[in-house]
Amino acid sequence: MSDTAVRPRKSSVHKLPVTGTLRLKSPAEIWFKPALSVVVASAVPNLLLYSIDRLDLVMYTMAGSLCALYGHNLPYARRARTVVGVVLGMVAGLAVALFTASATDSTAVLIAVGAVLAAAQRTLCDATRIGPPGNVIFTFITSAALFAPQEPGQVPGHLALALAAGAFSWLVTVGPALGRREGPERRATARALDAAAACVADPGPRTRHAAAAAVQAAWQSLLAAGRPTPVRRELERLVVHAERALAGTSSDGGAGSADAGQLTAWAARTRARGPVPGPPPAPGTVEQLFGIDAERSGQRARRGRREARYRILRALAPGSPVPTTALRTLVGCALAGYVSSALGVGHPYWAIVTAASVYQPNLTLSWSRALQRTFGNLVGVVVFAAVIPVARLDPLALVLCVLFFNFAAEALITRNYWLGSVAVTPMALLIVEFAGAQPAGVLISDRALDTLVGAAVGLLAAIAVPNRRASGRVERALAATGEARSRAEQLLADPSADPLALETARRRLTWTLVELRDASDIAAGEWWQRALPEEDMLAAEQAGHRTLAATAQRQGLITLPPANGAV
Repeated sequence: MSDTAVRPRKSSVHKLPVTGTLRLKSPAEIWFKPALSVVVASAVPNLLLYSIDRLDLVMYTMAGSLCALYGHNLPYARRARTVVGVVLGMVAGLAVALFTASATDSTAVLIAVGAVLAAAQRTLCDATRIGPPGNVIFTFITSAALFAPQEPGQVPGHLALALAAGAFSWLVTVGPALGRREGPERRATARALDAAAACVADPGPRTRHAAAAAVQAAWQSLLAAGRPTPVRRELERLVVHAERALAGTSSDGGAGSADAGQLTAWAARTRARGPVPGPPPAPGTVEQLFGIDAERSGQRARRGRREARYRILRALAPGSPVPTTALRTLVGCALAGYVSSALGVGHPYWAIVTAASVYQPNLTLSWSRALQRTFGNLVGVVVFAAVIPVARLDPLALVLCVLFFNFAAEALITRNYWLGSVAVTPMALLIVEFAGAQPAGVLISDRALDTLVGAAVGLLAAIAVPNRRASGRVERALAATGEARSRAEQLLADPSADPLALETARRRLTWTLVELRDASDIAAGEWWQRALPEEDMLAAEQAGHRTLAATAQRQGLITLPPANGAV
């Protein structure tokens, strides 16, 4: 395709979706794991505090208990390290909030510190790709702690409570490894098999991208799982078969409906608690298994603090979208807090948390999140009004209500964010009750007003702080895809090319194609940017998948159909 092809002009302002934003989806595959984990992690410290009549300390143990929400898609080896980092990050943010609260009672200063903390938490979560629930839990805890009455001498004890609850959360999240240590890898492999089956049954750009992303995620899960075990070896072979099916669809030759059925059957057995299915070795993988051992050794050599620092520095480098999102969070949270305070709301930190929750990878998604958050919170205050008489019957009833909404929030949020917010809102309002009963009408009006202020001001800040780096990321992804494809084609042209080098080039090309599609999807929903090179992206994806298919044929993974004259 000529580089001089005319590119369509693109409007700098997109229509914001309304229809479908509140539509319910199927629940996530493991929705019950974070739901049960946070209930267990919260129930033990809450009931202990109830037994000694110190429920006023629940906010501090809750900081550690909510750490149990993180890491459930990660292999246990990485999950253990990740949750330790989450606990330490939570305690560090709480320490800043508590020391600030003990040093000043200036609302302006507290809001400024809350906005800075929210921006820092967003930056670290994005840079480390911590995954859901992301920065919002950190911001919820630290913002609430900023406005809690505090004496300097109380701070060490409160931090110790948070750290102890966090340690218990760590035990809750990694404990299942004793019963099924390869569970996360099995689920990642099953998702890759299902996505590949969907791509075989209905080949197309979207299903192909979804399959490539799922395969890439499965490899990363297996590489992060630690030393290979017999089960992981079988999982690696299953991922190879998913990759083989994807390569077949990339060649437009079709892998056949029988292959799709086999992949689906393997996925079902992989998810189950029985033995992992043992597929026959795919061609070309008997000796090297697609170089995964070499890649695992390479990752082990790069592992450690140096790799983590490099990942964070790369996320903060010019061209990354992370700094723009952090600036949006800083500006939006500060403005939301100050507007809420100016309106006389007694809990301005709710506006800060609402604004922090709005920001998504692009403006269109941020609009959808703002709409979902507003609708869910307004319904949630109605639920709180219905529940508060029951919660005030007895302190134990209050504890049980909070645990119920903890579970409900995680059970519902994967259906749609607004549905989870319906449970989160009464839970947040009930937590205030631990420090002492307040007029329900005041709590309801404050929360409703803070929701409207936080969502509106947060969205305006997102519009006012444009992400002009979105287009640049697409262009860099295009260049990386071109370089990866050129490298793979050079090796294809060399009859004596090292099989491991060819496999490494194919993996690199697969990764760049996934990044290109992700970058284009994010940029497509952003405002105030130059037109995207849509024709170039389409051409790069088509050429990249043809090269992947040719590489797979060279490795013996697939057999391409005879040429029929079609391009």
